[in-house]
Amino acid sequence: MADASASEAPTQRKNIFQTLEIDTRLLGMVGAFIVVCLVFNLLTDGRFLTPRNVFNLTIQTVSVAIMATGMVFVIVTRHIDLSVGSLLATCSAMMAITQTNILPSIGLDLGNPLIAPIAIIVGLAVGALIGAFNGWLVGYLAIPAFIVTLGGLLVWRNVGWYMTKGQTIGPLDQNYQMLGGIGGTLGETASWILGVLAVLAACFAIWSARKSRISHDFPVKPVWAEFVLMGISAVLILGFIATLNAYEVPTRVLERQFEARGEVLPEGYSEGYGLPFSVLLLVIVAVTMTIVARKTRLGRYIFATGGNPDAAELSGINTRFLTVKIFAIMGILCGLAAVVASARLSFHSNDIGTLDELRVIAAAVIGGTALAGGVGTIYGAILGALIMQSLQSGMAMVGVDAPFQNIVVGAVLVIAVLVDIIYRKRTGAK
Repeated sequence: MADASASEAPTQRKNIFQTLEIDTRLLGMVGAFIVVCLVFNLLTDGRFLTPRNVFNLTIQTVSVAIMATGMVFVIVTRHIDLSVGSLLATCSAMMAITQTNILPSIGLDLGNPLIAPIAIIVGLAVGALIGAFNGWLVGYLAIPAFIVTLGGLLVWRNVGWYMTKGQTIGPLDQNYQMLGGIGGTLGETASWILGVLAVLAACFAIWSARKSRISHDFPVKPVWAEFVLMGISAVLILGFIATLNAYEVPTRVLERQFEARGEVLPEGYSEGYGLPFSVLLLVIVAVTMTIVARKTRLGRYIFATGGNPDAAELSGINTRFLTVKIFAIMGILCGLAAVVASARLSFHSNDIGTLDELRVIAAAVIGGTALAGGVGTIYGAILGALIMQSLQSGMAMVGVDAPFQNIVVGAVLVIAVLVDIIYRKRTGAK
């Protein structure tokens, strides 16, 4: 009797996991992230998980995370892009020159409300053109992506250098700088409103997915499990907003803001920064890329091509033009990342984006994107970027030398790939 019970227990546990549709890989990543945070919080005497450091950690993660969402598509289709850091530098240089040289020469000086949007459009256009050119070389001329983008790593970094003549360009437009992080935030009230709307949207998405599965006669999770997922989503979203709101604006900054309005700072008055515009931009990119991956024909073509390129081509998918599209999307995201990176610095520097190609690839791979193609998630890449940045920030706070930080990040990348290989062998995943 005992033997029968013992034999039934594993089966029951397996059925529960299947019913709840728990992604064990994601749980492992979340667990690793929590361990990293707790360890560094202990080593830094509680400074790692303070609202200030969480705020800084999020804005430092944004540029790499934005590019990592595009790298998922690139790697899923069995390609690689080693030029993203250099492409970021070229887009940043072009936007800096547009703001400080080109637009002022036609009467649009810094401070003009048109400066920032025009510069951003220019940067995105440059990124899209260069990315499409890379995709054309790979898709239509059949040059391996590794070679094309390795050459791009050298070419575009130095194109940016020649564009600026090796000089640092700045300061950049104040409105433009608001996309960099601490210079542009929603404030407490707007952040809470957005957080509540995000919770409602998450609950609606979960319930809509359930109704869709029912309408197609697919199995669904128990109702209580759906509500548990809604509760977890609400706690995570509102907890994140509460943490960012807890990071208070320094008193001297508030005094200057009140003085600029001709007012006096009330005694005891405090104000939190709230959600940075750059993080909001990352959220928009993540949602958009997830919708593209899951709900559009382009997304289905991308994963079908990654799963079996020959079968995809035989089924009528224009894989060559698809490659151009994917690299163009990667270029646009490099342009967006350049906006965030240069706005956070408030100037363009020639070493901006250095080694970002390695960080972006590592974030995507750590996030579960298979180098063999066909498998990858947007949220996994963002979580991978957050884990990477947490490791680097934590080691910097502890006082670890930069060379050793790179050693640790490299080792984590190799271990992540090894764990992914072992996971796929044991679960039979492709």
